[in-house]
Amino acid sequence: MSIIAPLKGTLDMGFEALRAAYQSQRFTPAELMSDIRERAKAYESHNIWIHLLSEKEQAVWLEALQDKDPASHPLWGIPFAIKDNIDLAGIPTTAACPEFAYTPSESAQVVQQLIDAGAIPVGKTNLDQFATGLNGTRSPYGACHNAFDFDYLSGGSSAGSAVAVALGLASFSLGTDTAGSGRVPACFNNLIGVKPSIGLLSATGLVPACRSLDCISLFTYNTDDANTALAVAEGFDPRDGYSRHNPFGNQARQYGLRQGPLTVGVIPPSQLKFFGDEHYAQAYQETLQKLADAGFEFKDIDYAPFDEIAKLLYEGPWVSERYIAAQPLIDTNPEAVFPVVREIIAPGGKPPATDYFKAQYRIKDLQQVCLAQLAEVDCLLTPTAGRHFTIEEMLAEPIKRNSELGYYTNFMNLIDLASIAVPTLFTQQGMPFGITLVGPTFSDRMLLSIANRIQQALPLPKGALAENATPNTSTPVGNATTIDVAVCGAHLEGQPLNWQLVERGATLKQKTFSAPVYRLYALAGGPPMRPGMSYDKQNGTAIEVEVWRVPSAEFGSFVAGIPAPLGIGKLQLEDGSFVSGFICEGYALEDAKDITEFGGWRAYLES
Repeated sequence: MSIIAPLKGTLDMGFEALRAAYQSQRFTPAELMSDIRERAKAYESHNIWIHLLSEKEQAVWLEALQDKDPASHPLWGIPFAIKDNIDLAGIPTTAACPEFAYTPSESAQVVQQLIDAGAIPVGKTNLDQFATGLNGTRSPYGACHNAFDFDYLSGGSSAGSAVAVALGLASFSLGTDTAGSGRVPACFNNLIGVKPSIGLLSATGLVPACRSLDCISLFTYNTDDANTALAVAEGFDPRDGYSRHNPFGNQARQYGLRQGPLTVGVIPPSQLKFFGDEHYAQAYQETLQKLADAGFEFKDIDYAPFDEIAKLLYEGPWVSERYIAAQPLIDTNPEAVFPVVREIIAPGGKPPATDYFKAQYRIKDLQQVCLAQLAEVDCLLTPTAGRHFTIEEMLAEPIKRNSELGYYTNFMNLIDLASIAVPTLFTQQGMPFGITLVGPTFSDRMLLSIANRIQQALPLPKGALAENATPNTSTPVGNATTIDVAVCGAHLEGQPLNWQLVERGATLKQKTFSAPVYRLYALAGGPPMRPGMSYDKQNGTAIEVEVWRVPSAEFGSFVAGIPAPLGIGKLQLEDGSFVSGFICEGYALEDAKDITEFGGWRAYLES
């Protein structure tokens, strides 16, 4: 199937392209918004919008751009779409239920931050009613259609938000994600889908589906745009009881291009499910092969505990949270609720509190198993969805098919994980396929950096447009959750101070040698006896060292306990790379014994 292009020729809607167009005065933000409204007419049958903003409604934000410097407003003139369960001041919020609609006087916290940074709302998008569904068909405003094939699912519940970006009617969009609603539509429409850590983005102004699990999510063309939008949208909000401060290791500056060896957890073949979709099964295997060629290594994980957690989202007491959000209508006007949605959430008023606690106990037990497996890999990689259904197939068995769409997604928020959906290739049918990267809480930038590497290795177009989506960022980054530390003496494995690493949760990464530019000395004092390394480019040699991965949160206390004359500096390894490592101040070498000839501390002790 050929890629769809905008009506007025190819228009690159990426952030950098629009900035360049504005700077060169090719068009103004107002002209772009007018063009979007005109192009949107061709896609009316896709049922993307619940409320497409008029020129008059957009005027206040466009006029405000005159007082904003593009250099200090990272989203100046960038158009974005808003899922219609998120408030935009003065515009009705419906959650895809006309009888539920209200008009907020204030925008959601996230929306306001984006507007303050110069972004321009395009409209409110269609969704599965009350964000209950992963398919995009459960709306009185009509089923939302896929950007690549009208007969196929858009994915949901953030249906219109994904399709709007894929068709070039917005540069990015806001969705929500409780069970996969920010990832499944990304997969089906060839987009990046960011499901952030719970609380990273404020939920103030969001109609809850499951308030304890909900996340506002992002759809973008690539990881560069995702990082920029996320940096603006995130932030602690004391009005939101689930809001959390973002740690340093997850800040926007920690995003880059993840390099070096990567060990990725994958689901063994016996636990994979593609529900009869041979094209998706083949696309997944092709994706793994391409990533292996790009330096990814794979390690099987047991998916059973993740799957058991996933089933509890709809089969357990969490349906009661969905009931709370829709209770006024369920109790007084149940016919106003979309039939399939009503069938799912109406029983939510019945489970006793004991069911919740029993389910919570089980989840906590399973969470321990899941996190232990995640600790052994850089991230988990799964298909985002096992099958791409047609709308007709979905409507024939709506609950069964929706459950199948959530096989790889439903567990995520129940155990507080972060994830990024990444497009990887097109199937033989010409339909998008993608995978999801999964990591622990506040691993968002680490996952974005790995996704950057995937987009660099597997270049694709921007949504259903013609332009290349490959990110431009190539700044190398490592794992911000750990710091590599090279040790050469009493902290080596089996030596008397190794406990200072082990008890801080550090793990041995490699046994290697320094670059051949160091001399080794046995220092005076003790116990325990300690060596000191000194840089000597002319007379140095390679010294045996170990590199340990130290949790970033424990690094400070580790360094604080190092006595003079030792300290931490940058030490060069035999492969030319630099890591944090033990160095010695020069004055201490006056009374030290030169033991360089042994090539390492262990060899010296054995002598």
